[in-house]
Amino acid sequence: MMTTTISSLPAKTFFFLGSSNINLNNHISLKKKRNYNNKLKQQPSYQHICKAQLDLTELAPATSAVYGTLLLGGGLFAYSKSNSKGSLIGGVSGGALMAIAYYLMQSPETKSIGDALAFGSAILFSSVFGIRLVASRKLIPSGPLLGLSIGALFVFISAYMQDKV
Repeated sequence: MMTTTISSLPAKTFFFLGSSNINLNNHISLKKKRNYNNKLKQQPSYQHICKAQLDLTELAPATSAVYGTLLLGGGLFAYSKSNSKGSLIGGVSGGALMAIAYYLMQSPETKSIGDALAFGSAILFSSVFGIRLVASRKLIPSGPLLGLSIGALFVFISAYMQDKV
């Protein structure tokens, strides 16, 4: 048995029984097969990226529900502790906006409107919490709420951009 290696394919070793001649057609077909296999290896990485974007889009309604509940609960908590009518109005309006956005996200025809409403609301609340953080220079409660709003903002803009594509 005689072993011959092809220098253009370093990882491959071919066995030829009783002959030292290499058939050029086999070499070309093996090269095409290798290129085809390399293309197949690249495709799953693209599928994972698309899948991650789809999961983020599907996460938007749940994010809207959780974010709205936290805004409403925070507004009610602040009102009960310090009788802050501004916090009550902000919490109720934030909860209502997120509830409407959640409802609109349930239908494919109105999903982009719901994503846009949630995105606009998250920008509004990010701005409010950012201004409050700078004005009061107190990390609590504006800091965590600003972080939560920016996280929700990221989810909503990603979902909106995915709907538009």
